[in-house]
Amino acid sequence: MFARDRNHPGTRIIMLGSSFRILNEWSAVSYCDSGRVLGSPKGPGLIILIPVIDKMRKVDTRTVTLQVPPQEIITKDNVSTRVTAVAYFRVVDSLRAITQIADFMYGTSQIAQTTLRSVLGQHSLDELLAEQHKINEQLQGVIDAQTEPWGIKVTVVEIKDVEIPQDMRRAMAREAEAERERRAKVINGRR
Repeated sequence: MFARDRNHPGTRIIMLGSSFRILNEWSAVSYCDSGRVLGSPKGPGLIILIPVIDKMRKVDTRTVTLQVPPQEIITKDNVSTRVTAVAYFRVVDSLRAITQIADFMYGTSQIAQTTLRSVLGQHSLDELLAEQHKINEQLQGVIDAQTEPWGIKVTVVEIKDVEIPQDMRRAMAREAEAERERRAKVINGRR
């Protein structure tokens, strides 16, 4: 009987209590009233909602660390490698992050994975190992440009690990050893 009677004083107190929300400094909230977004995002501090009518969607505006799962890459010189990376991003426009894409975390992760494969596939293994700083900046620029319409700012992308196949490692070691022997012969020939 208590739950069904909306005019009961206890029901009014519960509804009034559920109208107030406190948001942390790093949160932003967008309101929906009857399915329409109302105004600009609110927060932090105390906010008031009309129970049953107003819906709110809270977004964390702090920097998020996104672990990009290992990706199988075939480099420009046809070497198969496995690469892991990490991306740092934050929501700069919570309204767009809610209204322009269903799940901005998942979307950013998918963009990061496909961009990692496509950009690294344009570089040779030597470039991938020697010019990581330049490639990281290129990755960050491409991912940021693709997520910008969603209100996402990608600040850093870093390649964490490049796994080279064992047979390729042996071939590189033999090549390095042959180069050292060649240098030794040149030095001995000068004496």
